[in-house]
Amino acid sequence: MASRGPPGDSGAVTESAGARSAEISTRLNWLRAGVLGANDGIISTAGLVVGVAGATTSRAAILTAGVAGLLAGALSMAAGEYVSVSSQRDSERAALAVERRELADEPEAELAELTDLLAARGLSRDLAREAAEQLTERDALRAHARVELGIDPDELVNPWHAALASLLSFTVGALLPLLAIVLPQPSARVPVTVAAVLAALTLCGLVSARLGGAPAARAVLRNVAGGAVAMAVTYAVGTWIGGT
Repeated sequence: MASRGPPGDSGAVTESAGARSAEISTRLNWLRAGVLGANDGIISTAGLVVGVAGATTSRAAILTAGVAGLLAGALSMAAGEYVSVSSQRDSERAALAVERRELADEPEAELAELTDLLAARGLSRDLAREAAEQLTERDALRAHARVELGIDPDELVNPWHAALASLLSFTVGALLPLLAIVLPQPSARVPVTVAAVLAALTLCGLVSARLGGAPAARAVLRNVAGGAVAMAVTYAVGTWIGGT
């Protein structure tokens, strides 16, 4: 017969496991968002500076365009992330308000619902009921928020953190093609930039695949192909405009 923990421990174990799972998921989401932000910075800035380099050999013109693109892209990413995460935070607060009202109006129904949710996760019916009662006694709102909604009431998403993370990750990514295009001699600018960008996109693809549990080869190929096409198109357009 399988042993069970001491009476009174099931609720604490369930809550602790849920908290650890939520914390790991949050960290992975932030890391994945950082990688994607850097990836966007690399591709968009590389496409911009390579296009300008196709039209002119002026280092000042290329640098000006690159810095303007970096600032515009980073601020745009930050503003978009702020709006998106603010909407998510508002939704989480609204969901918590509904849950708080239901717990006040129908405590027995909510206890039964929590029991069903824990049982659906693999606990026996008796153990699920015991855990639900203990979690409800400890903090009913937090228990329902974590198990039912997947929300930690004490750690709601912060739009300012998200905006700053997007701004920084985009900036870091954008700096690579910007430096690669302005530091070498004119004849080496485009080849050096293309090589540096493709290497960076390969790394981003590998990290993104590892975080998402996806096949690495496919993610890298997709990432590198997208960046290569973007640079080829903008360089061709820049060369055509510069020639005319």
